[in-house]
Amino acid sequence: MRPFHRRSLLQWGVAAAATGGAAPAVAATERKASTSQAQQYVGVLVDTTLCIGCRKCEEACNRRNHLPRTPESFADREVLRSFRRPSEHAFTVVNQFPGSPSPDQAGLPMTYVKAQCMHCLIPSCVSACIVGALTKWADGAVVYNPTICLGCRYCMIACPFEIPAYEYHTALTPRVRKCEFCTDREKGTGADPACAAACPTEALVFGKRADLLAIAHARLAARPDRYVPRVYGEHEVGGTGWLYLLGRPVTEVGLLELPETAPALRTEAIQHGIFKYGIIPIALYGTLAGMMWYNHRKQGDEEEEGASDEKPAPEGGAR
Repeated sequence: MRPFHRRSLLQWGVAAAATGGAAPAVAATERKASTSQAQQYVGVLVDTTLCIGCRKCEEACNRRNHLPRTPESFADREVLRSFRRPSEHAFTVVNQFPGSPSPDQAGLPMTYVKAQCMHCLIPSCVSACIVGALTKWADGAVVYNPTICLGCRYCMIACPFEIPAYEYHTALTPRVRKCEFCTDREKGTGADPACAAACPTEALVFGKRADLLAIAHARLAARPDRYVPRVYGEHEVGGTGWLYLLGRPVTEVGLLELPETAPALRTEAIQHGIFKYGIIPIALYGTLAGMMWYNHRKQGDEEEEGASDEKPAPEGGAR
């Protein structure tokens, strides 16, 4: 049996993309309709007013995902002095920001905020992947299959949170790397985040997203003096599995202000509009046909011109 690898996948994948341009738009419609199922998705509620920057979540993530050991101990808080992003070697990181976590915690000098894949309800990375290497599971986890990934890195461009990382230094089998909610693709087990289980202050709470939203809004109602009156991730880019309670504006703690509309719905609607009536194929083949006609005509004119130049002069008449 012929082995299945990225090169062979690319050969038929490009052809499939050319003939199936309207397919992603159908997927977008289906995902938009399925957002009502988000009540069954799992998630994590992050309460930044409770985070102490201990990095236990980083250590748990590292061990669960068998990531390379870091040069420094996870107990070393000096690394918090520099702003960090999730990478191919660290699926989650904690950053510190000067200032108290909330107005009623003025005695605390720092705010700590965890960053990882947000597991969007309508994930742009899944929409951008042309071979289905990224999929959204029934419990809401966005999971990656490296065996069919082409390495195009469209997911990295599409992600509004700029999360997916790439193994640039792995020449033969590079992968896209990100948090997968501690799912096990081979065993088929669902989300079971080690970071939430390791948090000593319950700054991370894992559960059904609908239940977490209820908890978050209850805390907002009970402590308006502590929290910014919003749940970050409830509506951003169509909603996310990770939800944040904050005592400070999002832009002060490394989070992005994003629109409520999921980018995948907008981009796939544009793509659907383009391919719906075959505009791209018609334009492409029309251009090619025009080029062929022009070249054939030019070639014919040149042949006629050459023939007239080579026509022998008539012989002279008798004197």
